[in-house]
Amino acid sequence: MTTLLIALAGGLGSAARFVVDAVVTGRLGSRLPWGVVVVNLTGSFAIGVVVGSASGLTQTVVATAFLGGYTTFSTASLDSARLALRGRGGAAVAHAAGTACACVLAAAAGIAVA
Repeated sequence: MTTLLIALAGGLGSAARFVVDAVVTGRLGSRLPWGVVVVNLTGSFAIGVVVGSASGLTQTVVATAFLGGYTTFSTASLDSARLALRGRGGAAVAHAAGTACACVLAAAAGIAVA
């Protein structure tokens, strides 16, 4: 039963990521990967809140599965690589470093809030 809950929650998290990314990109454009930035920041904050306030199966299903499916380091890395390949090396470095630092701070803020 736990495996089924994790699979379902991970799939829902991935679907939520797709929707949030599309909405943010639709509003702000695709010159910079703002959709993935928003997803990773909100997901990192939420993971901090869940880890700081839940335990056991709830923490596993929500943090590991749903929010693990929602956040996406691989897509953020790809976005940085695409910026570099388009000749925007400074933006690529800023995006990679900024996303990593901001997500760590967001997770810490979530734990503090919880």
